[in-house]
Amino acid sequence: MFLLRELNRESLLWDVLVDPARKIRIGNKLYFGENDDLVAEVIDNTTSRGRTLRFLFDGPYEDFKKTISRLGQTPIPKYIDRAVEPLDDERFQTIFAKNEGAVAVPTAGLHFSRQLMQRLELKGIKFAEITLHIGLGTFRPVEVEDLTKHKMDSEQMFIEEKAANTVNDTKDAKGKICVVGTTAMRAVETSVSTDGHLKPFDGWTNKFIFPPYEFEIADAMISNLHAPESTLMMQVAAFGGYDNVIKAYKEAIKEKYRFLAYGDAMLII
Repeated sequence: MFLLRELNRESLLWDVLVDPARKIRIGNKLYFGENDDLVAEVIDNTTSRGRTLRFLFDGPYEDFKKTISRLGQTPIPKYIDRAVEPLDDERFQTIFAKNEGAVAVPTAGLHFSRQLMQRLELKGIKFAEITLHIGLGTFRPVEVEDLTKHKMDSEQMFIEEKAANTVNDTKDAKGKICVVGTTAMRAVETSVSTDGHLKPFDGWTNKFIFPPYEFEIADAMISNLHAPESTLMMQVAAFGGYDNVIKAYKEAIKEKYRFLAYGDAMLII
């Protein structure tokens, strides 16, 4: 069972994915832990694989969170064909992570260590941190010929005034903006003013970026290598140019670069 999103803290309601879904029906009770430390009741079907659960836990919320943390493990992607290792708790997380909510790691950020950030800071580079909680819709395959008809699931995002000011001051000073990752790019392109400045934001976005697209904020971007025909690769192609990106991907395949979560990254300038 994959915990996706907390729906109601008081009622301990959660959206989850279950596998195999056909065996989990409304009214079923699920037991977790060798001593049934945690019990949940299925109260709704949300998708073919998804369910809404109510956890039946008698105790403070802090104890509930400690229990699910103890019983659970880091949800590394299935294409990483190995068991979860203790180090995954730390390395499948960017150094910028502060708020719970994403269902997957924003992979471009994994390439940044605190030591690298210090070196960049010494060179006078400023940083603006924003939050977008990645949802499963990011990875949903595109099944329509007309891309304007593909519907992205909404994802929650936050851009604080301080971050917006850092970006706008740099733009006004004719400096360069490098966006780290498709997640951050979707967030900043969601909240742009008519004069091309970044606005503070607290809400949801379902923005889908694909060619052709005029980017308002970024002069450069860092991105991992994504799956073919994915919305993520389409966004990268919109920024770097389709022909350029395909050429880069062919080179990556030829040189056996690593794709996806724990993979390699490229800088597009």
